[in-house]
Amino acid sequence: MASVKAVYETLRDLTNKDQQGFITVSMFNNFANLAQLKIYNKLFGQLKDAQRNLKAGFDRGRDKGLVKRIEEDLALFAKRVDVSKDASSGKFLRSDANLYDLSRIISITTAGDALFSSSIRTPVEMCYDEEKIERILVSNISAPTEQFPVALVSGDIEVFPSAVQNIRIRYYKTPSTPSLAVTTTGGVETVSDSNSTDFELPDHFEDELIMEIAELAGVNLRDAFVSQFAAGEQVQKQREQSF
Repeated sequence: MASVKAVYETLRDLTNKDQQGFITVSMFNNFANLAQLKIYNKLFGQLKDAQRNLKAGFDRGRDKGLVKRIEEDLALFAKRVDVSKDASSGKFLRSDANLYDLSRIISITTAGDALFSSSIRTPVEMCYDEEKIERILVSNISAPTEQFPVALVSGDIEVFPSAVQNIRIRYYKTPSTPSLAVTTTGGVETVSDSNSTDFELPDHFEDELIMEIAELAGVNLRDAFVSQFAAGEQVQKQREQSF
């Protein structure tokens, strides 16, 4: 995983260049979380673009393809949990303790029945449109059954038919918050590795994290050098990815 210590020390050296600025540990921690979330959310957009390029024949595919690389990065955030229906609302609540870090749902299946020591699970079709789910429910042809259940995914998750009491959700979780911890002895700060929390992004994102945090720090510190450096690096990275 990307080292919070390495990113901080590189950024500290950058912002201290020629005494043009500084970044406190508290400021770094705030910016680090924002930068990680920005890169994490950007991956989903990049995946869609890469999939379109693959269909159009502009991606090399297989082990060298951009789609595969992005999917491998996102796989680090994939989770699977079992959730029970809330008795009072009849829904599967996003506030359920098991879904505390839910970001984006990948798939839903029923909990399944045991058969010869194996659990038989049924895929649940996901719907995000209130009007569409109403048409499905009143249809004589496509009305949900226990063999073909449907879920309305909105504020919470409502599964039809109502006989479904337990589901399994696969989803991408929100990245854990990175944190740099330091100890101060004789006025000298030392990074405490044991008390620090690294980024959840792979280590090849360290350069991008530095650039994102540098851009945030440059805006906050009014440090033109940092802002220009970050902007220049971003442009160069985008050019490299376009080939």
